[in-house]
Amino acid sequence: MSHLLEVKGLTTAFAGDYGKNIVVDHIDFAVDEGETVCIVGESGCGKSVTSLSVMGLLDKGGQVLDGEVLFQGKDLLSLSEKQLDEVRGDKITIIFQDPLSSLNPAFTIGNQITESIRTHMGLSKEDAYARALSLLQKVGMQDARGVMKKYPHTLSGGMRQRVMIAMALSCDPKLLIADEPTTALDVTIQAQIMQLLKELQKENQMAILLITHDIGVVANMADRVIVMYAGQMIEHAPVQELFAHPKHPYTRALLETVPSIKDAKERELLSIPGMVPERYDHFTGCRFADRCKYRRQECDLPQKDYEFGKGHTAKCIVMKEGGIPT
Repeated sequence: MSHLLEVKGLTTAFAGDYGKNIVVDHIDFAVDEGETVCIVGESGCGKSVTSLSVMGLLDKGGQVLDGEVLFQGKDLLSLSEKQLDEVRGDKITIIFQDPLSSLNPAFTIGNQITESIRTHMGLSKEDAYARALSLLQKVGMQDARGVMKKYPHTLSGGMRQRVMIAMALSCDPKLLIADEPTTALDVTIQAQIMQLLKELQKENQMAILLITHDIGVVANMADRVIVMYAGQMIEHAPVQELFAHPKHPYTRALLETVPSIKDAKERELLSIPGMVPERYDHFTGCRFADRCKYRRQECDLPQKDYEFGKGHTAKCIVMKEGGIPT
């Protein structure tokens, strides 16, 4: 069966003072229709750059050096900007981290939603307005007609995020990329936004590529999980398998930092020592080795995706050889 989205060997770099700095290094994954794939990891690991590379929205200086991004069998990296514009906002849409900076402050909410609808769906001004109004109501806006007349800065953070979701869903996309969609929102609004996405996904059978650093969101939303570290995909597994049997020491360390209502009173929350390296070019072995308590001599050798069961891979030779206690 062919995948809706298939990323093969994606490598992305940014120009810097000392040449090109690779920030996403040979990433491989796929997303199928109707499923949610989560990319999780610390800030700076390459999650957002991966999504921007898929969308063709890299900032100045950013460049995809290698790989393919196949959407419905078509390589997006080979398309012209005009051809990409026919896909972006229509079949693939994205929700950015900060809706205030993503929305245009000079135009009303209604103007911004209807523009996308008219561009991609060819509806009249009246029909586009009616569709935009219906979308705002669907995402839980109490006064949708009033919101259509307002400017982004007059709305709360949760309302702006709902507007972004409405805009992303305006043309019934096949794939929704959500990049930290609940950043800076309180936990109650976060839960509402996540539940809304699940309901709309079920209704529209769209796929979701969710980027987050929140392990709780991963557990609640994901079908499959990709763990990234220092520009690499270091573990990939179905969500229940990952939580029950994490293999890479970094994945284990992430899970150990998460509090639980089942914790004993004396439990101390752990932190991962050290920092994510700024550059990855000089690494030949495991990029987490300097922060890993299980480090061995063989960790300095090139790592590959070792299999640990159906759909479960991890870049850890020590775990593959049984050197880490389970």
